[in-house]
Amino acid sequence: MIRAVYPGSFDPITNGHIYIAERAASLFDELIFAILVNPQKQSTFSVDERQSMAREALSHLPNVEVTFFEGLLVDFMRREQSRIVIRGLRALSDFEYEFQLSLMNRQLAPEIETLFIVTDARYSYLSSRAVKEVFHFGGAIADMVPPGVFRRLREHFPDKSLRS
Repeated sequence: MIRAVYPGSFDPITNGHIYIAERAASLFDELIFAILVNPQKQSTFSVDERQSMAREALSHLPNVEVTFFEGLLVDFMRREQSRIVIRGLRALSDFEYEFQLSLMNRQLAPEIETLFIVTDARYSYLSSRAVKEVFHFGGAIADMVPPGVFRRLREHFPDKSLRS
């Protein structure tokens, strides 16, 4: 049985994240969708909210488990007995950053491999931060996020609730 981990802040989960999770879930027996809790970063949504949104959005994937972790990814990987990290790539700039993280993780835990999955072109511009900014300024994001996330954004920012 091969278990992979797809880590990230997922604040919130987007259709691009779902695409990567679907691809990874088709490659491995089990995929752990691991939400990072970073006390140094102010998240829009709590870890419970992010878990709830991710569970709803990924419920069609029976081999995906949604959880969270704090601390070093390599420590979490060892606890979960996984040797494969999944990372999504949108553009060349993502690769540079992800490559550095991969090398750091390899230095800390040589047994762990990073597998990069390139997103579909229709999601190449999509990020959680961009979704929140576009929503905040009144742009249409309904086709960028799952319905549950759109609903949560409207609840979280009621003054923006007329936006689609």
